[in-house]
Amino acid sequence: MTGAGEVIDRLWGDVSAQVLAAPATALWSLAVVVVCLLVPQLWHVVRHVVTIAHEAGHASVATLLGRDVRGIRLHSDTSGLTTHSGSATRLPLALTAFAGYPAPAVLGLGAAALLYAGYSFALLWIVVLLLVLVLVQIRNVYGFLVMVLAVGGSGWLAWAGSDAWRVGVAYGVAWLLLLGAVRAVVELHGSRRAPGGRTSDADALARSTRIPGVVWVGVFWLVTVASAAGGAWLLVGDMFGS
Repeated sequence: MTGAGEVIDRLWGDVSAQVLAAPATALWSLAVVVVCLLVPQLWHVVRHVVTIAHEAGHASVATLLGRDVRGIRLHSDTSGLTTHSGSATRLPLALTAFAGYPAPAVLGLGAAALLYAGYSFALLWIVVLLLVLVLVQIRNVYGFLVMVLAVGGSGWLAWAGSDAWRVGVAYGVAWLLLLGAVRAVVELHGSRRAPGGRTSDADALARSTRIPGVVWVGVFWLVTVASAAGGAWLLVGDMFGS
């Protein structure tokens, strides 16, 4: 039986360990993520990761601004909803609405920075912690099941996976957040053209700021593409440097 002291020692060892990944790791994990982005059935599955990060962005900013987060819902069509209450002041509402689409890209950039520094195992445990924090906010059955699977799978991998798999998946998570965030914005632009499609974060921002929603879609696109470019440089830039 593993004692508490051994668990703490193992966690500390993982968090503090610096692992030098083989250059091929970043490339094969990128290839896997690109396939997932291009194959509709696979994208439908992995898009839940982007949605979780998206809703976590809303919830985090709402909490930082003193709003009361009532809960998060994840749906089978990969959409999500974060409900919160508080002052109807425009600035907090606008900042909370803005946070969703950039959140996966910003998290992906942070993940790339950790990988660049060699903290692959630490990244996996941070992912587990963030998933647990989202899990306690879930308010629907489907979302709860998704989060239980996500927490269980990532927790098992972080604890029992081989070093090669842990490093590879850590890179895959970073690539998925960076590139999935860009694809999500592209989908947003397309969905706003459909009948009844003006209920997005961009449209909520338009109502709060009186700046057209298409402008906010452009801002989302710039933030996610810039984050993806910065993250890619951290992950593979050294291969093409001096």
